Amino acid sequence: MKAEIISIGDELLIGQVINTNQAYLAEKLNSIGIAVHRMTTVGDEEAQILEAFSRGLKDHDLVLVTGGLGPTHDDITRTAVCRFFRTDLTVNDEALARVRSFFERRGIAPRKINEDQALVPRTCTVIQNHHGTAPGFMFERDGRFLIAMPGVPFEMKAMTDSFILPTFASKSTGSVIQHRTLKTTGIGESFLAEQIGDVTTLLGTDNGITLAFLPSPTGTRLRITAQARTVGEAAAKISAVESSIRAKAGKYIYAADDEELEQTLGRVLLDRHLTIAVAESCTGGLIADRITDIPGSSAYFERSYVTYSNESKLADLGVASNLIRDHGAVSREVAEAMAKCVRLKANTDIGLSTTGIAGPAGGTPEKPVGLVWVGYSDRAGTLALKFNFGENRMRTKERAAQAALELVRRKLLHIES
Repeated sequence: MKAEIISIGDELLIGQVINTNQAYLAEKLNSIGIAVHRMTTVGDEEAQILEAFSRGLKDHDLVLVTGGLGPTHDDITRTAVCRFFRTDLTVNDEALARVRSFFERRGIAPRKINEDQALVPRTCTVIQNHHGTAPGFMFERDGRFLIAMPGVPFEMKAMTDSFILPTFASKSTGSVIQHRTLKTTGIGESFLAEQIGDVTTLLGTDNGITLAFLPSPTGTRLRITAQARTVGEAAAKISAVESSIRAKAGKYIYAADDEELEQTLGRVLLDRHLTIAVAESCTGGLIADRITDIPGSSAYFERSYVTYSNESKLADLGVASNLIRDHGAVSREVAEAMAKCVRLKANTDIGLSTTGIAGPAGGTPEKPVGLVWVGYSDRAGTLALKFNFGENRMRTKERAAQAALELVRRKLLHIES
């Protein structure tokens, strides 16, 4: 089956809202062997919506529509659907009961505008909304399907998982599509490509498998995609390519698919019964924030200091004043002292630190904007690594936090930097 995803809303066209719905739907459809051939975004204008519906059903077996099902004047998807399929609206009793229950649970009396959410196209299949007030609906025409859902992500996701996937998994025949994403850090995209070598040789002559490089400020994702007759056959293709990539660039791969670096590191710390404390300057608490995003991190994360000023490095950590005087706050010596001091102060196995110049001001020819020292200390010794992350302040903070977490991962797994 071929699919198109149509997103409706002026807020998407002006960049006010980032469209995460498309990515979620594409991934879910791929998982049941339905390839997304086109994604379209249109504003809150009926003529545009009708044109998108017409083109979508002409070219695809399945059209998924999100957005424009709310209760306000600019939510016109439901009206457009009725016009397209030449039907009218009728009250769906189950949807109305859900709307009333939704407001009763909150101690609010629903207004007519809220109860009107239970109006659905007369000839559709209703998709009940278990997390909001606007139901979705499905139409079939000449063996092709159009499904409209709310644009609210958690409402759309629930409908996708409970209705779309079970309904269309059995209709998709002939092949399945599987993905595997390897996450790398500490190496640029071009250097990673060199490390992996000729992609044609890596993939062989099978047209059913591809490799994509997806760079970001903190690393490059390697997405392996396989199309095959069965899930097992696709998985075998992916496994063979993944093994080859790991043999060539394994030390840069910290996780796969949805796992983040802080999850990987947390698991390593937990497995080894190790604890960590952090002293941050230029990253401003970002490292601690990422570590504590993980449930159960209290088992290995002891404390964090944001020692942004020179005075706080002296008073809170106990860094020697002569180090800052002689070498400056952004230096190997101070990064090492911060890491060692926080380890000793917190009585943890590992101390981690960052100190740098995030910019846009404050740089010099010797110490330019983007310069960051990451310090690491354990009972075996203390070290610091030097980085230059460029002139964008937020990107420097993000990259520094990533580099710090990756330094700990590599030290614990005895991976050469």
